[in-house]
Amino acid sequence: MKISKVDVMLLHPRNLKDDNKGDFFGAPQFTPVVCRIYTDEGIFGDGEAALPFNCGPEGVFYTIKELSKLIIGMNPLEHEVIWDKMYRQTFWALNGGCVISAAMSAIDNAVWDIKGKAFNVPVYMLLGGKKREKLRSYASQIQFGWGTELNLAKSPEDFASNALKAVNEGYDAIKANFFVLDENGNGFTDEHRTGFVTPEFLNIVEKRISAVREAVGSNVDIMVENHGFSDTQSAIQIMKRIEKYNILFLEEPSVPSPEITKYISDKISVPIASGERIYTRQQFKPYIDNGSLRLIQPDLGTSGGITEVKKICDYAYTNDISVQLHVCGSPIALAASLQFEASVSNFGIHENLIFNNFECYKELCKYEYPVVSGKADIPDKPGIGNELSEIAFKNCDKLVVS
Repeated sequence: MKISKVDVMLLHPRNLKDDNKGDFFGAPQFTPVVCRIYTDEGIFGDGEAALPFNCGPEGVFYTIKELSKLIIGMNPLEHEVIWDKMYRQTFWALNGGCVISAAMSAIDNAVWDIKGKAFNVPVYMLLGGKKREKLRSYASQIQFGWGTELNLAKSPEDFASNALKAVNEGYDAIKANFFVLDENGNGFTDEHRTGFVTPEFLNIVEKRISAVREAVGSNVDIMVENHGFSDTQSAIQIMKRIEKYNILFLEEPSVPSPEITKYISDKISVPIASGERIYTRQQFKPYIDNGSLRLIQPDLGTSGGITEVKKICDYAYTNDISVQLHVCGSPIALAASLQFEASVSNFGIHENLIFNNFECYKELCKYEYPVVSGKADIPDKPGIGNELSEIAFKNCDKLVVS
């Protein structure tokens, strides 16, 4: 079997405004970047690079095109050979980085999709088997609402209401970034969220988390998302104020740094999770070695794909560190992540992002894997278990490499 052609696509989903009243907090339209790899035996595979917004999509779009030139004529079943060629025979891939690692990820995940289809098994079988039938899931980013409509949270009551919507659907875990908007709908800035933060800011944060805890009760886990908005000092201040609300973990408390993360970890009682802006095994290693992260969150679409993330997670397993894949992309990324998390030994919990509820994203692929009562289904179709739809092909920019 040989790779004969690669389609590289920058998808253009219907805007969230088409399905919802209002804007997504001024965020640019999601434009997932995917590829379809064809073979001379008629089998194809779909993969995704998880840089779907801000300044990432076009950069990775053209980088996948460049990498695709290297793999034409190669055997897609030899995923390690292909991965090493991308890594060793391109100048910028050594040690990885956001765009180059994401481009490698898209190709690698598509190769695994082909491999599963060639052997007529789901990818989880190639990874060692399905250790669990369903995945415990959490409702992610409820500051934007929950369900099929956006409801940007400003007041403590907004946060509580959004959390209750998820809990009423059967979720027993929710995650929110409590530091996005003030109560007037204005965005917090770095001046609010870094350095020595003011008592006023700490009071706003605590009131929101207190309202959520009171609304959902003691049997629901609360996770605090941070997106690196705070720094060393403010992260410690915030967590000292809110740790009494039984927070499951704090995500991305500061700029990704093993030393800073370790310092914060030593000062607070809440476990730290991170990974969406950490790439490759070399970058994850110091966090695992120093124990600053108790939950790693690599993304199959940025960390080098299934081939590389398997190595990262196995190393974390030797240190009793759990795994929750970061999932931010189309249903292609979601399906691949479900396959991986079904098989990985040190699985912690699955992230179900609010975007997965919207039709403008669901329609990009043929199949759906819903979360029911807080549990995610595992794809059982060969390969990753999903394929791009005709709608995706009709609404995209495309480059062809053959």
